[in-house]
Amino acid sequence: MKERRPSVLKTSFGAGNPVLAIGLPRRPLGDTYHLLLTWSWTRLFAALGLAYVAINSLFALAYLGLGPGAIQNAEPGSFADAFFFAFDTMATIGYGDKVPRGIPANLLSLLQVMLGMAGMAVTTGLVFAKFARPTARVLFSKVAVVHPFDGVPSLLFRMANARANQIVEAELTVVAIRSELTVEGETVRKVYDLKLRRARSSVFSLSWMAVHPITPESPLFGLDAAGLAQAPLNIMVSVSGIDEHLGQTVHARHAYGPADLVFGQRLADILDVQPDGSAVIDYRRFHDVEPLPRPSGSPAA
Repeated sequence: MKERRPSVLKTSFGAGNPVLAIGLPRRPLGDTYHLLLTWSWTRLFAALGLAYVAINSLFALAYLGLGPGAIQNAEPGSFADAFFFAFDTMATIGYGDKVPRGIPANLLSLLQVMLGMAGMAVTTGLVFAKFARPTARVLFSKVAVVHPFDGVPSLLFRMANARANQIVEAELTVVAIRSELTVEGETVRKVYDLKLRRARSSVFSLSWMAVHPITPESPLFGLDAAGLAQAPLNIMVSVSGIDEHLGQTVHARHAYGPADLVFGQRLADILDVQPDGSAVIDYRRFHDVEPLPRPSGSPAA
């Protein structure tokens, strides 16, 4: 008896290398709708176009298999005539001077019309669902920095709303994920909540600086670059809120891996005040970091 190969699912959990999940039951068609919704518009339309051409090609071969005369006024043996006849049938746009002849050809065209109507309904629903799905465009800084903030060592990163709207009742959640040994010697993946100085915002319209104080109660207490190399961790960020225009919940997430944590530097200031008193946010420096300012009274380097 031939052994069934276990299904393999390639996914990711946080930052770092992908994770292969082995042994899940195979459902090649069960998650097709969800998969198509997650594809980009370019990939989706390319897949739909290829499927449309492939199906019409199969029907064209079927019409040719019925023999000469199945399609009136079509050149015998012409794949091009059969293909465009199948295209007209699938799209229900009319034949012009070409019509099916005989019971087999009419039954085949009936089957293709039913398939075309079903495909059009599914495609319309898929495109509408993808187009109407609310999404958030949140920009996260490429790195997170660790440095003293208000006298307390802290983990900092920032976000920006990349749309010209407001996200109301925004809520930010940050967790640290790290592999640790239990008392029994088992390696487990533990998740720690990181408390923020401000985890909620009534209006998220421009930028948001997230600050996690690394106090003795923090799971990151005592963390430095050397310790990070020995016990790497991932930091998962999730922000959600209500789009003011759509009235629906939108969310975004981001992950910081060990290589994305910078010690002893700070995020560059992106807020400038003009001579007339107006404020300007320069997003060109959004991901930049710079050395920490030297404390007043310290000797020059």
